[in-house]
Amino acid sequence: MHKPHVTVAAIVKKQNEFLLVKERDKFTQQVCYNQPAGHLEQNETLAQAASRELLEETGLALEPVGFLGVYNLHAANGVHYLRFCFIFEVDDKTPIPHPIDTDIISADWHTLEQIKALPLRSHLVLKCITDSINKQPTSLDIIFDDDE
Repeated sequence: MHKPHVTVAAIVKKQNEFLLVKERDKFTQQVCYNQPAGHLEQNETLAQAASRELLEETGLALEPVGFLGVYNLHAANGVHYLRFCFIFEVDDKTPIPHPIDTDIISADWHTLEQIKALPLRSHLVLKCITDSINKQPTSLDIIFDDDE
């Protein structure tokens, strides 16, 4: 039976820069850039998973303010991913990102033009960022989480 991997991603924007994490791709072993992202874990909502991944990969404790969309990816590594992308907001009081997860090399701010020149984990990194520029996020209440 086919079961796609459910993942979450965080789009975090500060003025005209986006927060990306620098990591080593587990499949290719190449250094690449990604949104703070990861897998949904047992007994957590999608929004909770996005906040947890953001905290682990950047040290920032934030809650999502909107939902960007669902992205269906059949990756080069043969894995099928369903990526749920969330929008997070920061302000001048937001601390400097410091990754907690030891698999993350760094977490830094990049402009869209810089991102276009980076080695990205997948084409979804740029797709999600451009969507966040061109589309209004949806309210989080579009997602029903049965927490009973």
